Amino acid sequence: MAECSRNLAGITQNDVDLPPLSSLFHKASSSTAAKIERRIIEKNRRNQMKNLCDQLKSLVPQQYSKEVSLALPDQIDVAIKYIKDLEKKVNSAKEKKNRLQGKNKSAINMDSSSSSSPQLKINQMGKSLEIVLSSGIDNQYLLCETLRILQEEGIEVVNASFSVSGKSVFHTIHAELGDSMVEFGTTKATERLKRLVYGSNSDVELQKEKQWWEEFPSENWDI
Repeated sequence: MAECSRNLAGITQNDVDLPPLSSLFHKASSSTAAKIERRIIEKNRRNQMKNLCDQLKSLVPQQYSKEVSLALPDQIDVAIKYIKDLEKKVNSAKEKKNRLQGKNKSAINMDSSSSSSPQLKINQMGKSLEIVLSSGIDNQYLLCETLRILQEEGIEVVNASFSVSGKSVFHTIHAELGDSMVEFGTTKATERLKRLVYGSNSDVELQKEKQWWEEFPSENWDI
């Protein structure tokens, strides 16, 4: 027994190999600091979520929330319903806008086609002559004037046809040239037709053509 006591008395702290007290205090302090930090982070997260929910609630109209105080899940459900209803209204407004824009484009196209300037295209292949005249519905006198000019220039009209697109009328005239016209060309007739369609350079010539048309009987034309 005495020997055991002597052995225990001879054991020092180094012989037992225990961690120093300063290390134990440091570990305890680090653990406490980590817990405090986690609590602060969680508190900040909760505060941030509360602020976001308050902002979301302020954006939702009052008629969507009948109760003054709602739990957080209920507030989110109300906000989701409001967002879906708002999305439907936006889509409906977009469809209405597209319909109105389509109507406006159609109206613009109709106005532009009705007020479009007359156009003339002349193609010649040997004795064959093709004249394409496009104009508005209100400018149908141009066809009669074109036929009159062709007759005056000795160009025989074989047939004529027309088609309608919107408020524009397209006339196609097939004619045949005489031998002299093939030899000397259709410059004069072409110039007269261009003056008719795009504007006369001489008011006197335009007046003569108008007077001739008023005096010329329409039954003479056999197309």
